[in-house]
Amino acid sequence: MINNKKIKLSEVCEITSSKRIYANEYINAGIPFFRGKEIVTRFHGGETDDEQLYISDNRFHEIKNKFGAPQKGDLLLTSVGTIGIPYKVSGKFDFYFKDGNLTWFRYLSGIDQSFLYYWLISPDGKAQLSKCTIGAAQPAYTIERLKCIEIVLPTEKVQRKIASIIESYDDLIENNRRRIQLLEDAARLLYREWFIYLRFPGHEHVKIVDGVPEGWHKQRLDDVAVINAESLKSNFQGRIEYIDISCVSTDSIDSTNWYEFEDAPGRARRILRDKDIIWSCVRPNRKSHAFIWQPHDRLIASTGFAVISAKTISPFFLYQTLSTSEYVGYLTNNAGGVAYPAVTAKVFEDSIILVPPNSITDTFDSFVSKSYQQINLLQQANKKLIEARDLLLPRLMSGEISV
Repeated sequence: MINNKKIKLSEVCEITSSKRIYANEYINAGIPFFRGKEIVTRFHGGETDDEQLYISDNRFHEIKNKFGAPQKGDLLLTSVGTIGIPYKVSGKFDFYFKDGNLTWFRYLSGIDQSFLYYWLISPDGKAQLSKCTIGAAQPAYTIERLKCIEIVLPTEKVQRKIASIIESYDDLIENNRRRIQLLEDAARLLYREWFIYLRFPGHEHVKIVDGVPEGWHKQRLDDVAVINAESLKSNFQGRIEYIDISCVSTDSIDSTNWYEFEDAPGRARRILRDKDIIWSCVRPNRKSHAFIWQPHDRLIASTGFAVISAKTISPFFLYQTLSTSEYVGYLTNNAGGVAYPAVTAKVFEDSIILVPPNSITDTFDSFVSKSYQQINLLQQANKKLIEARDLLLPRLMSGEISV
């Protein structure tokens, strides 16, 4: 048992990678095959997206029998691009992962899995990881450098106690995320019931003409909404809270950064107002979009977003319409560029949406607005929990707070 002794991380676990899987081995369903992006998504509370890769069951078991596969108690670490994001292997399902993208910590002995997870995202852990970084344009870790990381370990009993304290915060955060997901799903299901399946209130008495209910009509998006209505002037002064493209996933703003405007990225320009919709113009197939609810007056988005402000239409209805798979398909098909596909504001402006009468969307608003009010409260609660957890973590890890 190790007692507050500084050691190399390689002394308490094996640090390695996976066996190489080639692109021609990917299939449409089977054993999940993780890259760094899947780990980053899970770290922020998301789930698998449409770009998930798979390998065959036979190939997985061939590798597992010869070389092993991730199992409960192991830990993975993103090691190329978005580096330093850990993932605890739960053992609840089989998966394999891409060599180079992820580093594998296995056969942990004398170090608790959860303690290692939290240490890696603590200030001390991040400082140690920074020493392992190579490359500028594409930062990465090497296994040999990771093996030399030094860590001070308390007893396993103390490790588990520290981890359990932090996990209690994460459990509350995750519970709130699940509640948010249920509320979002409820809004989405109601939208589909009324506006896709056309079972809206009173539908029994409305004629369907050419597949469209009487009184409904198709309109260009720029007839019912404004795209990129407001931008900061270059002479603005003061602090801003900035949303970058990398900070947004499906239906979620995962993080933000505060800057003095003069120190902020040059793309920090789009002003956000209550009930605006932000949609990433870059790689629209990733579905990076979010609904803005009661922001302060210094919340600013990157010019890499289209900011859509409802004008003569329900913003809740509009957000659901612009996040359907059909609309994602429209954006993806109209994206320019191969290596870096993106859409312009004009692609949004030119899009056509089906607009019901206001009486129906107003009723939809009355239901869905209550859900978004609750979502906002849960998001604010999570923000405070995350801040408290992040303040507590380094103090526990350093021993400033005794357990």
